[in-house]
Amino acid sequence: MGAVRIAILAAAAVAAILLAFIVRGMMTSGEPSEVAAPAEARPMAQVLVAKEDLAIGTRITSTMLGWQAWPVEALNPAFVTDGKTAIPPKDGAEKVAEKASQAAATLMGDNPIQAFEGAIVREAIAAGEPVTTRKVIRGGEGGYMSVVLGPGMRAVSVPVSAETAGGGFILPGDRVDVLQSREDAEGVLITETLMRNLRVLAIDQATEPAEDSNTMVGAVATLEAPAADAEVLVRGKAAGEMILALRAYTDIGGPVGRGGMAEAERQTVRIYRDGEMTEVSVQ
Repeated sequence: MGAVRIAILAAAAVAAILLAFIVRGMMTSGEPSEVAAPAEARPMAQVLVAKEDLAIGTRITSTMLGWQAWPVEALNPAFVTDGKTAIPPKDGAEKVAEKASQAAATLMGDNPIQAFEGAIVREAIAAGEPVTTRKVIRGGEGGYMSVVLGPGMRAVSVPVSAETAGGGFILPGDRVDVLQSREDAEGVLITETLMRNLRVLAIDQATEPAEDSNTMVGAVATLEAPAADAEVLVRGKAAGEMILALRAYTDIGGPVGRGGMAEAERQTVRIYRDGEMTEVSVQ
C-alpha cells in the first residue's frame, strides 16, 4: 500500500472521529437540562430594633428605633413585631410569632415606636438588638435615677464644693470614700471614713460631664449607698462638712459600705501587761 493511500485513510479516520463527537454534542444539547429547584424562601417578620447603641439611662426618641427583618423561626416571644407578617403553619413558628406580635399589642396605641418614645433604657441595648419592654422603663414607671440605681441601693445627696470634691476632678461614675473630721468628747480632732467605695451618680443635676470636660464643680453630689448605710450619710450631713476622696480606678472593686478598717487591713496585736494578755486590732 502506497504512502499516499495510507495518509488518505488516516485523514478519513480522524474526520470520522471528529464527526462522531460533533453529532454527539448536538444530540446532548437538545436534551432539557436539569435546573436546580429554587430554595424555599424563609418566612421573615419585622422586629423592632435599636438603630444605634443605647446606653443605660438614655431617653429614647423615635429616630433611635426602626424595623428589621428577622427569621420567624428565630423569634423570641419578648420581641416586638409589626404584627403584619403572614406566618406559614409549620414547626410551631406561627405560635412564637403570634406571641411576639402580642408584645406590640400590649403597648399603648398601634405604633410601637411611638409608644417607646420617651422611655428610659434600663439595660444597655446594642445597635441592631431587638428592643423589649424588659430593657426599658416607660413613662410613669420611674425616672433616670431609679433606673441606674442597683438593687438594694439608695441615692443620697451630700453638699460638696471644689475643696471637698477633689478640686472638681470627681465626675459621675467615679468611686469615692466619704470622710469627715470632727472633735470627739475630749475636744480632740479626729478624722474617720464614714463610707467606702460609693459610686457618684450625679454632680448637681448632671449625670455625665460635658463633652471633653475633665472637671465638674457643683454644690451637690448624689451618691449610691447601700440601703442599710444611707443613714450614715444622713448623720454625717448633720454632723458637719464631709469630704469625698477619689478612689483609683484599680481600687473600684473593693467592698462597698461603712467605713473603718477593712478586714484585710486589720492585724491583731497581743499586749502583755502585769501577766495579763490583751488583744487589740491595729491598721
